[in-house]
Amino acid sequence: MAIEYELKFKADYVNLMDILAKFPQETMELQMLTTYYDAPSGGLSSRRYTLRRRLENHRSVCTLKTPAGDARNEWETEHTHIEDAIEDLISRGAPEDLRNLAKEGLFPICGAKFTRFAKTITLENAVVELALDHGYLFAGEQKEPLCEVEVELKSGDKAACREFADQLAAQFALEAQPRSKFARALRLYKGE
Repeated sequence: MAIEYELKFKADYVNLMDILAKFPQETMELQMLTTYYDAPSGGLSSRRYTLRRRLENHRSVCTLKTPAGDARNEWETEHTHIEDAIEDLISRGAPEDLRNLAKEGLFPICGAKFTRFAKTITLENAVVELALDHGYLFAGEQKEPLCEVEVELKSGDKAACREFADQLAAQFALEAQPRSKFARALRLYKGE
């Protein structure tokens, strides 16, 4: 299990290109297609669990995220089908109740399709991933534009990560994005 600590900011495409140009580190470009799942009872989303399958340049990664204060617990494994990933996620430490929720049946409820430009930035007391995402969220026929900046702590000190993120936000006039991609796509699914 990993602990995911990240800070998100609303952006526009010009912001993304300006930030991309500011950091000379090598850039990895990923084509992402994310599908979020729930059980018919809504048991995953009601527990604030995020179960997803993401194609990352055609590599299939299944992930479960659960709340953990100002961060999230995160387990992931490579599987082609979400149903095949459940026991593997549990064996890696994911909550046992995932098994019973999955037995209800899992179905796709919403998702995201986007391009990510990612850079690894080494700070004095931390290593962060700077991710610049541009695309859209979807639920059925509903779509919403997606353009955001993420700063994710990979190792080191949370305070250093936050300081870097705050400086980036101030320099590029970025506004905090308090909702995850899943939370925003789920709102589309619910028609909110």
